[in-house]
Amino acid sequence: MNTKTAASTAHAPQVVRIIGGRWKRTPLPVPHKPGLRPTPSRVRETLFNWLGQDLSGWRCCDVFAGSGALGLEAASRGAAHVSLVEQDASLVANLQRLCTQLKATGVSVQRGDGVAVLRTLNALDVVFIDPPFGDGTTVVEQALRAAAQAITPEGWVYLESPQPWGAEALAFLGLVPHKQGRAGAVHFALLAKAPALG
Repeated sequence: MNTKTAASTAHAPQVVRIIGGRWKRTPLPVPHKPGLRPTPSRVRETLFNWLGQDLSGWRCCDVFAGSGALGLEAASRGAAHVSLVEQDASLVANLQRLCTQLKATGVSVQRGDGVAVLRTLNALDVVFIDPPFGDGTTVVEQALRAAAQAITPEGWVYLESPQPWGAEALAFLGLVPHKQGRAGAVHFALLAKAPALG
């Protein structure tokens, strides 16, 4: 990282905003935490153009919630229930404060291992998977496999990762690519459940 990049990163605004729905323009504080990297606004905008602007009645899980940007964006757009799962205690407390401020009755915050929690869920309409990029591919594989089991046949899995995931690797985990994009070093994709064989 050069000096200019380091300086601009150090002074980067530590707030992201919800971009649509009933809480549009609401600021979400982003605590300084190693690996915490909220989904940029333009990537979220693309994602919710893919999913649709109205998520009324949807059931969602944000597996590595962090700042809560993905899950709270879904709740803002009408999702009936959103599970925010996060391991870091201070981030969990931050998410709980946000939900109280927003009166987000359809949002639950849980401290724990996102993949383990995901394995206990089913009939989800969308699962958001955006782990810290330093966690490696094993965590992503485990999360994708659990998500494939947790979503409905028409459900979606959203993935952010430092590298693209090919159709062959995804098929092994029970998923197929639907749409994909890239923003700088971030690869993002909307995945669907692989058709049942036979």
